[in-house]
Amino acid sequence: MKGWSLTMRAVAAAGGLMLSAAFAQAAELKVLTSVALTTALNELSPMFEQKTGHKLAISFDLAAVQKKRILEGERADVIILTRSMMEDLAQQKKLAPGNLVNVAGTPVALAARAGAPKPDISTVDAFKQTLLSAKSISYADPAKGGLSGVVAGKAIERLGIAEQMKAKTTLVAGAQSPELVAKGEVELGIAQASEIVPIAGTQLVGPLPGELGSLTLFTGGVGAESASADAAKALIEFLSGPEAAPHFKSKGFEQAP
Repeated sequence: MKGWSLTMRAVAAAGGLMLSAAFAQAAELKVLTSVALTTALNELSPMFEQKTGHKLAISFDLAAVQKKRILEGERADVIILTRSMMEDLAQQKKLAPGNLVNVAGTPVALAARAGAPKPDISTVDAFKQTLLSAKSISYADPAKGGLSGVVAGKAIERLGIAEQMKAKTTLVAGAQSPELVAKGEVELGIAQASEIVPIAGTQLVGPLPGELGSLTLFTGGVGAESASADAAKALIEFLSGPEAAPHFKSKGFEQAP
């Protein structure tokens, strides 16, 4: 009995050590990323948590707002913003040394109400006529740093129709344009494809044509002050890997180059 008791104690102690090690390895990762990835990450986060035991605390906002927070000293374990923003953060030593990893890309695109005839945007001229013919449009306010709004504003300026469009344009603070389309409050919306696809009541017409088009590439990196670098790398590898790819595609993203 005495030998059995010692054996059981040894097994219990070993089990306790293994359990402690498992809890020690589990991390809670703070993630700062763009609102454009909301629907995809809301679907993928539980998969990663179940697979690894790590927990994710994700903050979504406009990419420009997130970059500003980081530059002002906010700490994060994982940062996923546009490629150019991430390269800038790396230069400013806000990311841990190592390669930046492309996660997914999404084009700036046009949204129309579900069931409505798809307008012609096959060429730059066709897109121009579609905008001029529309009763109302909406896109993110470029002044607030919304990526799709900046692209939309520049496209309208390049088409030479800024004055004609001003009175029938509703600017929004973030990714609400597809929702306004779904509600029938505006006829057309310009947003990231990933912001259009998940909204019931809207249809993705297609990316902006020709030289007006823009693919936003989202890239991941580990925060410079992260205390959970290995777990942070695991999340980035998961999001850029084959298991996550079909989930991104279903949300309006394209495979990152």
